[in-house]
Amino acid sequence: MSEKKTVTSRRGMLKGAAVAAGAMSVPMVAMAQTTTFRFQSTWPAKDIFHEYANDFAKKVNDMAGGRLKIEVLPAGSVVPAFQLLDAVAKGTLDGGHGVVAYWYGKNSALALWGSGPGYGMDANMVLAWHKYGGGKALMDEIYKSLNLDVASYLYGPMPTQPLGWFKKPVTKVADMKGLKFRTVGLAVDVFTDMGTAVNPLPGGEIVPALDRGLIDAAEFNNASSDRVLGFPDVAKNCMLQSFHQSGEQFEILFNKAKLAALPAELKSVIDYAVEAASADMSWKAIDRNSQDYLELKKAGVKFYKTPDPILRAQLASWDKTIAKKAGENPLFKKVLDSQKAFAQRACQWQNDYSVDFKMAYNHYFGKKS
Repeated sequence: MSEKKTVTSRRGMLKGAAVAAGAMSVPMVAMAQTTTFRFQSTWPAKDIFHEYANDFAKKVNDMAGGRLKIEVLPAGSVVPAFQLLDAVAKGTLDGGHGVVAYWYGKNSALALWGSGPGYGMDANMVLAWHKYGGGKALMDEIYKSLNLDVASYLYGPMPTQPLGWFKKPVTKVADMKGLKFRTVGLAVDVFTDMGTAVNPLPGGEIVPALDRGLIDAAEFNNASSDRVLGFPDVAKNCMLQSFHQSGEQFEILFNKAKLAALPAELKSVIDYAVEAASADMSWKAIDRNSQDYLELKKAGVKFYKTPDPILRAQLASWDKTIAKKAGENPLFKKVLDSQKAFAQRACQWQNDYSVDFKMAYNHYFGKKS
């Protein structure tokens, strides 16, 4: 064979190999398919909380580069709100968005992540305890004891929730007695001890119940949610400040097996999307809640500070509630002890270091004497 023919033959072989390699690469690209997770929130589609669930999903979807897509459905699309945890554990849903207080009936200790004064911690400090003070390991232990195969991510510190919406303002502890009142979590026990008749309705059912007189008063969460859910249409008095849910946050749930099947880089996307969504949610809450607070005032809603005697009565009822629950449930006591140790250190630091921002606000915007 001549040298010219040999070179031509080699070139043909190389070209054939390149074509073959290119052909092999085509199915490899096609194999990188999108994994879709079906999520459900525990919130009506119009609620800002459902918007927060979509915000988290968008962050994951954007960062995953088409390899993972989370689709979020509103409450009731697949299961009722209070059945979300079981649905995720069983794989009926791949994940969901809610609050830990909704699972209070499974183990009372779970409500300690949202209900109650938390020994003086605000919502962001409860999250700090959860991440760095041992809270996450305790939550994992509780879910494991319940045979729930879920991965839980807490995020999104909520602003302090109002005492709630009332047909007429409450001015003393006695006014709470006999009221048919909506709340959830350990607040059920606290308000029951204070003499109210509690009905733990999910978010979408509260305003209709208040409108029909099935309940006399109710709390949900914040100015934006309360406004869009229609509270000002059925009550015109809102009592601000309360200890019943002063440190709550959101929970993102995944079916553990579905999450474990993802490659490490997509698990990292989820990890960091949770943290990014937590910051974004807290900033959005300040912006939107403050706007809707003004709109509620324009709509004729009257806001009152909850009287201190009622706040002190909440603390007294809380003390009785946690003493009883801790005696009944070793995990409840274990969570309480962990929170107390963290709060004693962290709250001392925050209270000593934080300046009185109300003083500065009043300096610029308060009434001049």
